[in-house]
Amino acid sequence: MTETVTYSTLLLTLLMIVGLVFFIRASTKDRIETLTLARPVAPLALLQTLTAHFEERAYRRVTAAEVETQRIVLRGRVRPSLFLAGFLTLLAAIGGLCFALVLNNLWPAYGAVFLGLVGLAPVAGWFYWRGSDRDEDVILQVRPEASSEDPINPSATVTVTAHRDELIALERGINSGQNP
Repeated sequence: MTETVTYSTLLLTLLMIVGLVFFIRASTKDRIETLTLARPVAPLALLQTLTAHFEERAYRRVTAAEVETQRIVLRGRVRPSLFLAGFLTLLAAIGGLCFALVLNNLWPAYGAVFLGLVGLAPVAGWFYWRGSDRDEDVILQVRPEASSEDPINPSATVTVTAHRDELIALERGINSGQNP
């Protein structure tokens, strides 16, 4: 191989390592989103239904319902995924091996030392495990709609602020005809 090919391979491998580091960092990022739902039910009934839904999903109530704002905060423990920790460790091991092989081509005398980069791979799994084990909040805020003055046909709008996966599960429950 020519020296130009080796150095360009090194550059591409360094870019891959940068992408890998950002991917590992993103694995612990909060993915909080907001969902607004409008339902033709009384505001208090909607709040009770959503609270029951999240309590079934292992969330517990942190604050009582504030009467004037009709807001409830629930908290649940997010457990890290053993599969994702292993996957990130595997990706880091492959990335370290690729980087070690490129460095070995550049400086063959230190080849065995460069293979030590593969030994750093468990740090990726540890970083994910440490950063993903946390409490997350679900905030439910119900606002009666302006047209909800009609006692026969009440309606309410709820704003749910939670992790993206919880909102997907809530929408799935709504679309499948379950309570929420």
